[in-house]
Amino acid sequence: MNKFKQLESFIAAATLGSLSAAARIEGVAPAMMGRRISALESRLGIKLLVRSTRRLSLTAEGEALLEEAQRILRDLAEVETRISQGSAQPSGHLRISAPAGFGRRHVAPLLPRFLAAHPHVSVTLDLSDRLVDLIEERYDCAIRIGDLDDSQIIGVRLADNRRVIVASPAYLAQFGRPNSPQDLALHNCLSFGPQGNQSKGWLLKQDEQLRAVRVKGSLSCSDGSVLHDWTLAGCGLAWRSLWEVREDLEAGRLVTVLDEYAAPPNGIFAMLTERKHLPLRVRAFLDLLKTTYAQAEYWESH
Repeated sequence: MNKFKQLESFIAAATLGSLSAAARIEGVAPAMMGRRISALESRLGIKLLVRSTRRLSLTAEGEALLEEAQRILRDLAEVETRISQGSAQPSGHLRISAPAGFGRRHVAPLLPRFLAAHPHVSVTLDLSDRLVDLIEERYDCAIRIGDLDDSQIIGVRLADNRRVIVASPAYLAQFGRPNSPQDLALHNCLSFGPQGNQSKGWLLKQDEQLRAVRVKGSLSCSDGSVLHDWTLAGCGLAWRSLWEVREDLEAGRLVTVLDEYAAPPNGIFAMLTERKHLPLRVRAFLDLLKTTYAQAEYWESH
């Protein structure tokens, strides 16, 4: 039997002085009220109420319990009210993980606006290209780019992510352009290292099928911005997201190769540990990302 229900029944009977009156208010039979109070007395091992033919009266222990029980239930009601009111607006601390390069350019700039709209929220943004464990490391949300393979978490697609193979004009002038995926074996390919979704190779479309092409080179790094800098410096070919190299392509600092073999866009995802019962601060953050990333002009200007 619910302990709080026992206390509620005891308070009602004690303040009204009648099991029948208390039963009518709670919409149950007087016998049910009697059983609840008897169970409370049995659990505590003391007599709380003295029943007469006309009225219930409290024992000394009953009077002490009545005062404390009323305080407990009053405090509980106040807590529930605060929680309910708090759920009407985003509040609390939000922990986010994002890839370093993407997070610097497409997550961090949005957070001042997010906090201005939701002043009761605070945020920690962890920028790292490693794949964090949302559950073990207690993140509310992680931004990931590429294929998903974690069955324990939920991915909400925020936008498409197109990837291109790029090189500097100086590199291509010295080593030539690859004309087919097989030509990549003849080039210095800058790889992302063993972590991340490039470890299986660069995904290209050949004979109407997607195939992971194994590449090799003299340089690899787990930081995408370093790969970007190496590519600009003419160190080799790199498979990068279009949002990262768009400005360099427009300025001529980089050029694309093997465009006819490019794979369809993969996704930019927000990873969550659950979809239901999300705190409002997480829902508000997801709404901001989806609204921002859904605008074609956003990607053209960023």
